[in-house]
This record gives sequence, structure tokens and C-alpha cells, in this order.
Amino acid sequence: MKVGFWCIGKTDDPYIKEGFEVYRKRITNYLSFEFLEIIPPKNRNSGVESERDEILKMLKPNDSLILLDEKGKEFNSVGFSGFMQKKFNETNGSLIFLSGGAYGFHTDIYNRAADTIALSKMTFTHQMVRLIFAEQLYRAMTILKGEKYHH
Repeated sequence: MKVGFWCIGKTDDPYIKEGFEVYRKRITNYLSFEFLEIIPPKNRNSGVESERDEILKMLKPNDSLILLDEKGKEFNSVGFSGFMQKKFNETNGSLIFLSGGAYGFHTDIYNRAADTIALSKMTFTHQMVRLIFAEQLYRAMTILKGEKYHH
């Protein structure tokens, strides 16, 4: 199973990059993992419309798109690992998790999504979401393997 984590925009914060890289390396011990920063072209439509165009162009028909959105379903870590197992069993393509930009997602992206999940009721910066999601994905994989990382 391939899991993609796509983010709108990029981060220059060294501590985010370093922390994310730690978990990215750990995740690759469990599954094929792709991280992608989507930088919409500046010379096209503005805002969520140009982001929409880039995202829809990259998605394959069998990909299961899961939005990280404050209005989504919430899980504890064990619940998220169960969600991941269910998705692994149901999905023929890749699982693509998408973290949006400052203005959320275009309606077409919401319509294309298979699921919408929230990392918390709290709001995080788009840069922090990278690190938090990577750690939770790694934790979910260790839970599914019965490893001791999650107590």
C-alpha cells in the first residue's frame, strides 16, 4: 500500500523539517510513503482554484483522497490505526492525505474526497500539521504491528 501526504505550500522552519524527516524515515519501514509539497503556479487562477487544479491533475482514479480538515472525523490514536487498517483493506489505489492551505479546500476537492479527518479540535499551523500527522501515521503503523511505541 502506498500512502501519500500532500501539503499545500512549503515550510522553511528547520525544526519542522527535521522532526518531519525523523518520522518520514520511520514510516518507510512500514509502507511506501510519498511526501509532496504542492506549490500552485502563480500565473494561473488564484487561491483554492489553482490548488484544486493541481490536486485533481495529480490524483489517479483509484486513489482514495482523505482531507485533513478541522470539520472532519476525530480519532484517538488507536481509532486512527483502525481507520488506516480499514482503508488498507478497501483501497485499490493509494491513500492520499491532503493538508490544505490557509483558506481550506475548493468545493471540488471536498466532493472528490473519500473521507475528511481532523487531527484535533485545536487549530495548528499548516507547518505543524506536517509533523503532527507524520508522528500519528507512524504511531498508527506501530499499533497495527503490535509494537511498543504506543502505550
